[in-house]
Amino acid sequence: MRIVLVGPPGAGKGTQATRLAEKLRVPHISTGDLFRANISQKTELGKLAKSYMDAGNLVPDEVTIAMAKDRMEQPDAELGFLLDGFPRNVSQAEALDELLTTEGIKLDAVLDLEAPEAEVVKRIAGRRICRNDSSHVFHVTHKQPAAEGVCDVCGGELYQRDDDSEDTVRTRLEVYHTQTEPIIDYYKTQGLVVTISAMGKVDEVTARAMGALQRDEDGK
Repeated sequence: MRIVLVGPPGAGKGTQATRLAEKLRVPHISTGDLFRANISQKTELGKLAKSYMDAGNLVPDEVTIAMAKDRMEQPDAELGFLLDGFPRNVSQAEALDELLTTEGIKLDAVLDLEAPEAEVVKRIAGRRICRNDSSHVFHVTHKQPAAEGVCDVCGGELYQRDDDSEDTVRTRLEVYHTQTEPIIDYYKTQGLVVTISAMGKVDEVTARAMGALQRDEDGK
């Protein structure tokens, strides 16, 4: 299957993308991973992206699209992929359509993870990260450490990232509503959008997503 995953910050896209890609046996292609890989490997696209980033500017759509195109052409993506963080706006969605049409393939579904804004803010603003290892993540209500401010795994200090503050989260949500959310309406005109609730336990959301995708596939 060829799927685009969308949803607001805090909806659990990263977690669900990894789990769904594994279950569907397709590569998980995220914008963040694309940038990191191209920059670390010092590809021409990576060098170009870094030049914009170092100058404090946004990487142009055409650079992001070129990276995505290169990744989708790799052998492991021949039978499908799950796109996470791309397309980020309608112009990128249009470019993706053009690219796929050129290759003679098409998207199977756009999976929209829905979560109330208040829940999204609560999820992100309550997150605490270990300074020693960012993979050690806790939450002030959902996953409290045994000792306040101390990582259960390594004893490191837990802190709130600057971009996890409530004000920053609300700004990120506004950017999502303005730039990314319109792609849902764009894909609805193509009959591709499958919407599910991102509320509940991780396993429950994964099962809900797989069920929705299966029903969508059977319906086609």
